[in-house]
Amino acid sequence: MPVTPPFPLHIAVVGGGIGGLAAALATARAGHRVTLVERAARFGEIGAGLQLAPNASLALDELGVLPAVRRTAVAPPRLVMMDALTGDEVTALDLRSAAYTERFVHPYLVTHRTDLHAALLTACQEHPGVALRTGHTVTEAEQDDSGVHLHFAEGHARLTADAVVAADGLRSRLRQALVGDGEPVCSRYVAFRGALPTEKMSGRMSQHAASEAVMVWAGPRMHLVQYPVRRGELYNQVAVFESDHYTPDSDDWGTETELEERFASTCEAVHDALPLISRDRRWPLYDRVPIDDWVHGRIALLGDAAHPMLQYLAQGACQALEDAVTLGQTLRQYTDPAEAFTAYADRRRERAARIQTNARRFGEICHLEGMGATLRNMLLSARGPQTFDDISWVWTPASAPVSAL
Repeated sequence: MPVTPPFPLHIAVVGGGIGGLAAALATARAGHRVTLVERAARFGEIGAGLQLAPNASLALDELGVLPAVRRTAVAPPRLVMMDALTGDEVTALDLRSAAYTERFVHPYLVTHRTDLHAALLTACQEHPGVALRTGHTVTEAEQDDSGVHLHFAEGHARLTADAVVAADGLRSRLRQALVGDGEPVCSRYVAFRGALPTEKMSGRMSQHAASEAVMVWAGPRMHLVQYPVRRGELYNQVAVFESDHYTPDSDDWGTETELEERFASTCEAVHDALPLISRDRRWPLYDRVPIDDWVHGRIALLGDAAHPMLQYLAQGACQALEDAVTLGQTLRQYTDPAEAFTAYADRRRERAARIQTNARRFGEICHLEGMGATLRNMLLSARGPQTFDDISWVWTPASAPVSAL
């Protein structure tokens, strides 16, 4: 049953991506009125596949959209690391074992970003407490005793709300206005990614797709990720590599030529996949150093605006979903939005920072060369398929304090 607080607030959410929609839905389900503003002319999501670990599935369940997401998602049986040079299996986790289910309860899913986004958007559209506005680019946010006043580049009348959630992504304008920490940090790595119809695949790739496993091919300063999405109708591929030609003042780096050169020495399975990887767009990979100041009075940061991270633990969207659920919990508990935001940040800050930091470290492990890669493979090969101890802290969200329940 939806909870109606004694004094419902009007909360504005800036940003219509996965984090923003989840925040709007969680806030409305907590009994408050929400206006979500998105700068694009229409709602949509770009990118390809997305991994949803059990912490994300739990969050989606609490938001009431897990059944909708599962209708198109795939529940892979295994998460596999392969050596991209030799083609040997290094280690694997059994995601359908009793050990997995008993420990995590919720499924590990892989889905297309647009499918997850559509499920959240539909839930927001159907909720009477959520108003969605496109074509609204926030240029300024002013706070006073009456609330927060948002100004827009398009000349719309300003929007006044009791509080604002900034979910406007990696290059958040509101974060810069509040924190002022400059540009995000470029990792010098770039990704080429996309999903292709499984019917177009043959040979080893067809076998891998039929297995429904998440395949991570780790190599020196590069890796390839593969898994099926959208009921198995599409096969998602992401090729990631470090560029030798990165310069901060140029976009002429991480090119297709470099992609081919970096993957030239890989095994046949990876080499065969390379021509089928989408080249329409390259994605430079960024993150930021963790910060403490997520909250500024009646304005709170959420998702990539608060804690952008590299994708090596596949937790970017997962952590935004955790943010949203926690925000909904604190907005049920506190009538003062500033207090609710402070409690939200206190519960989320340490965990998100730890995952940000460890995502960088896991990327370094994945991309080891020479003897480092040999030692990595030796150590990981000793793990059993039901050994989840080293990843369980990522896949298990921190419990909310009893007082928040």
